[in-house]
Amino acid sequence: MIEQAYVQADDKTAPTLKEIRDRISTAVDATEGTAFERLKCWLQMPVDSTFAKMVDSDCQVRAKRVGGLLSPGAGGLYDPSDLSVGIGVPAKWTAIDKAVKAERAVYVNGSTGHVGGAQSKFNNERNAGFHVIVFLAVGKESDGRGYYLGLDPDVSATTEARAAWKALVAGDTETKPQDFTAAKSLEVVKSMILGSAEGGFGPLVRKYYVDTSKAFPKIIRA
Repeated sequence: MIEQAYVQADDKTAPTLKEIRDRISTAVDATEGTAFERLKCWLQMPVDSTFAKMVDSDCQVRAKRVGGLLSPGAGGLYDPSDLSVGIGVPAKWTAIDKAVKAERAVYVNGSTGHVGGAQSKFNNERNAGFHVIVFLAVGKESDGRGYYLGLDPDVSATTEARAAWKALVAGDTETKPQDFTAAKSLEVVKSMILGSAEGGFGPLVRKYYVDTSKAFPKIIRA
């Protein structure tokens, strides 16, 4: 699994954290459709409070839509060549760097256990299947270690994401997100992605420390 960490307010990325936050906020506000359609656009939601079941497996469709909404740069969403193919791996990541700096989200398709969160209900012993997230910026730690700022819509992805979801939707609507009001839908989406702290993000946006010298693991088709 790609090592992941949460964003800190003083992290330096290109584009900047503020630019990414503003882009996300504007796109969420402009999402068309019903309250439930907004939720389905931005979040990969569980169907019960225990995450024992997860019928929403539209990560590929969602990543393409969300990535497109977050790609104001010329050319729109950037879909790199297969990251599990070892030929030309560094060049692929150079192109990804160029894309995010040009305000293009990047479609990142990898095996479930490689790009997903540690607690995702989609993880399995065989690491079968795939998951898709989007990268929005590139950054570097003070020690020189590089990372990508990524959005993973899966609300089951991490312990923090699960806790945030439960706190936001506690009560009867926990298993009936289709009953959310427009205001509740907007609150949940923004809280999960942007969080409440100025300059920070919610649990669905994380730093991904990618080894850009190696190909992703091959995807095992279920």
